[in-house]
Amino acid sequence: MTQDLLIEIGAEEIPAGFLSKAVVDMKTEAVKVLSHLRLQYGDIEVLATPRRLTLKVSNLASGQEDRVVENMGPARRIAFDDTGAPSKAGIGFARGQGVKPEELEVISTEKGEYVCVRKQETGEKTTQLLKEALPSYIMSIPFRKSMRWHDLEDRFARPIHWVVALYGDQIIDFKCAGINSGAASRGHRFMAPDEFTIKNPADYTELCRQARVIVNQKERKTMITTQLAAIEKELGGTIIDDPELLETVTNIVEYPHAIVGSFDQSFLDLPEEVLITVMRHHQKYFCLRDDTGSLMANFITVNNTVARDPEVVVKGNQRVLLARLNDAKFFYQEDLKIPLNEFVDRLKKVVFQAKLGTSYEKVERFKSLAEFIGEKICPEQLPDISRTAWLCKADLESNMVCEFSDLQGIMGREYARAAKESDAVAIGIHEHYMPTGAGGTLPSNDCGAIVGIADKIDTITGCFGINLQPTGSADPYALRRQALGIINICLDRGYRFSLKEIINYSLKLLQTKIERPADTVVDEVIAFIKGRLFHSLTADKIPAGVIEAVLATGFDDIVTTVKRVKALDQFRHREDFMDLLTAFKRIMNITRKEKENYSLFPDQLTTETEKDLYSCWQQVAGKIDNNLDRDDYDQALSTVAELKISIDTFFNEVMVMVDEKEIRENRLALLQGIAGDFKKIADFAKL
Repeated sequence: MTQDLLIEIGAEEIPAGFLSKAVVDMKTEAVKVLSHLRLQYGDIEVLATPRRLTLKVSNLASGQEDRVVENMGPARRIAFDDTGAPSKAGIGFARGQGVKPEELEVISTEKGEYVCVRKQETGEKTTQLLKEALPSYIMSIPFRKSMRWHDLEDRFARPIHWVVALYGDQIIDFKCAGINSGAASRGHRFMAPDEFTIKNPADYTELCRQARVIVNQKERKTMITTQLAAIEKELGGTIIDDPELLETVTNIVEYPHAIVGSFDQSFLDLPEEVLITVMRHHQKYFCLRDDTGSLMANFITVNNTVARDPEVVVKGNQRVLLARLNDAKFFYQEDLKIPLNEFVDRLKKVVFQAKLGTSYEKVERFKSLAEFIGEKICPEQLPDISRTAWLCKADLESNMVCEFSDLQGIMGREYARAAKESDAVAIGIHEHYMPTGAGGTLPSNDCGAIVGIADKIDTITGCFGINLQPTGSADPYALRRQALGIINICLDRGYRFSLKEIINYSLKLLQTKIERPADTVVDEVIAFIKGRLFHSLTADKIPAGVIEAVLATGFDDIVTTVKRVKALDQFRHREDFMDLLTAFKRIMNITRKEKENYSLFPDQLTTETEKDLYSCWQQVAGKIDNNLDRDDYDQALSTVAELKISIDTFFNEVMVMVDEKEIRENRLALLQGIAGDFKKIADFAKL
């Protein structure tokens, strides 16, 4: 027999950012608990609103199935003596299991014969099991931050006010966080604040609806999108797509009701990112564009109640937004009065990191590094790169960014344009922060890309230099994200440079700050970036062996490395790849054991077979180098494959490790030369 289970945890308003993760975690933990309790069940669903987290389990068995438990004891030879009578060990085991010695059974295992006791175990009822398990289940739900209240030791996202626990029509009686479980829930805080009783889990969603609570978050989201679409049609505009805001708004209301407001057209003179930030981040408003793509002087807010007089609510929201926009306008106008160089000078009083110095010192360092990189990649843009690096952190000291931190970079761009800086510099100031996350937008010009790389290299190298490497999940300076940003920028823009050279130059600029040997830091930073590249490529479904085979031959140029990896990944799909790999590995394996590099004397090759291999190698070696010079790694691998027949014949007919020292070493020298050409692409022994 089965029944449905309903657990509702009623609390003070839980932060919107907690709910989506809580939904996932509650389901994961419920699976663990029910599996541990050996209870069969159907579907698990977790519902969430700001005031409640609800677990619904369908077709939950009424109890555990009976089972036979087999408890293993000592080996037979220990449990019984030579006459077959129970030994002290056997008698002790029987006593511990609550049975007579004659009830011990002997079973055969892979390790030999052992005694055991088989017991028939009657399954417990679900209500009793859950009575004991549910309090710890509820308190084990993880949150980014949790709190205590009253004099309780329990912790939860917010204080718990009620708990509903029903198995079918039965109340599962327990106490959690000082609250006795029951069947009474509560409606919408404002529109239906009274308690209501749930008699059966099947009635739960509809009873909540009657109490003006849309308990299913997916249904609330659908309601919101439907209401937004209707307003779009009414205004003739298009809402700026914002899945994150939609998720947030869904999680801060129990009964969504969207209304539209407006603001004075004069505020449209502000940079649109300022308006969007004020409305989106601070007020959780949706913004709209007209058919020309321009921002409209309207906003949409999703309320948690259906207003008796919508006009009063609209005016209230407009009044709050007006104050925010007036602040933003004031900050913007005040900032425009201050030269960008003055903002930069203020960075002398801002500490970036205690051991690495001020933000001003950091700017000086990565400006020099950006110029060093720019000289190699696009020297014609050096003036703009240098200016971008100098001004890119200026807006951190502006009134606007101090008030709206999400606008860093954006305001720098706007202030640079107002100061008549070149468009390349203005865009570079904004984009040097990119990408801001995995899969994020990348810089569109060299100024932003090169300055961004320099800034990130300075941070990574500096942190490694003072022993602030990421450990486990701790990465306070987001070094992993910055390393991945460097990789993605280089791949996107095709930047070719020596990582080691760039890191060494960065360390030279940091020499008065770092506390560790420079050589150690260089090796660790390169290994760190290589590790991020490895994870990035495996995420693209490239086998780890392929990546390792390329990385084993060296890692210094990100673009070249990735081209080699992708070429090898493609090469392994050839029908004859395994035969080729066998031939290549034979050479790699035999040469790997040699600690000495031998000199090759072609005129001392003694057999026609080894002469033929040498001749074939000479024919393809030049072609391989030409292919590599043109970055044509696909063709280089195809050229290497031309050696297969000669390699197979050589190993079938020629003994390498002969007694004659000169012959042996000359043959090893031949194979070492061929292996050297292989390693220009990959170490095939790693595959």
